Amino acid sequence: MPDPVQPPVFSIGSIDAQRVEDALSLIGPKWTAWSAMTLAQESRPMRVRDVAARLPFISEQFVSKRLATMHADGLVTRPDDRRGAPYQLSALGTSLAPVHRTISDWSHAYLSLGQMAEAERVEDALRRLHLRQSTAVIQVLDAGGPMRFVHIAEEAGLDNSYARQRLLRLQADGLVTRTGPRHGDPYVLTDAGQALGAVYASVEHWSSPIAERRTSSSPRPVAAAVRTYPNVPLSVDGARTAAALRRSTAAPNALFSHAPQPQPRVPAAVTIQPAPGRGR
Repeated sequence: MPDPVQPPVFSIGSIDAQRVEDALSLIGPKWTAWSAMTLAQESRPMRVRDVAARLPFISEQFVSKRLATMHADGLVTRPDDRRGAPYQLSALGTSLAPVHRTISDWSHAYLSLGQMAEAERVEDALRRLHLRQSTAVIQVLDAGGPMRFVHIAEEAGLDNSYARQRLLRLQADGLVTRTGPRHGDPYVLTDAGQALGAVYASVEHWSSPIAERRTSSSPRPVAAAVRTYPNVPLSVDGARTAAALRRSTAAPNALFSHAPQPQPRVPAAVTIQPAPGRGR
């Protein structure tokens, strides 16, 4: 009898942390995912007021600003710049659907959040992931944990104060924990943190067109004036190398509903009030 097919394993250490964080800076800001998933669900151009009608817990003015930022980042398009012109997802924005599904699957498997709209679930997960240097800290812990605070800061190339802030936030978000109650006890990834490989791989794959476009449009550096380094996976040795170099250089309808059912004009699961603390 043949062995069962094993699901693919995605290594946290093999991802490009900087590229992932650059991508998360585009898709992670609050209400970006919810706006993109609303446009994906409707699958048609929508004016600001129409998108805002599906996000009644924030102002239309804020929705307008968020869509304008998404337009500048290439996630949405509009036919022209006249006032009131509708928005729709660009090809880049449409290609976010698999990323949102992967993030949602990870959240369902590892975060005990109870029942909530899938758009809110994705928003919650991105809130935990998109802060700068969070990916680097998780990658260092994946390669060498358990680790004490000072070693994490050193390997990630962060000053102690900044590293402490990141670790406290990652603890609060359930991605990192300590091995004991004492102040100096080492940190280690939780099960949720260890399972982020698939999420990071999905985000990195989505960002490929952005990285290629930036590479092709960037001026060629002057070889004598610019030092370049190979892009190595952050294994234990690789994490130390990267840290040293840094120091030396200074959506489907199901996503919106808890169960298949006829949707009203304004889907209830999309417009559900966010949990306390998730408002703007």
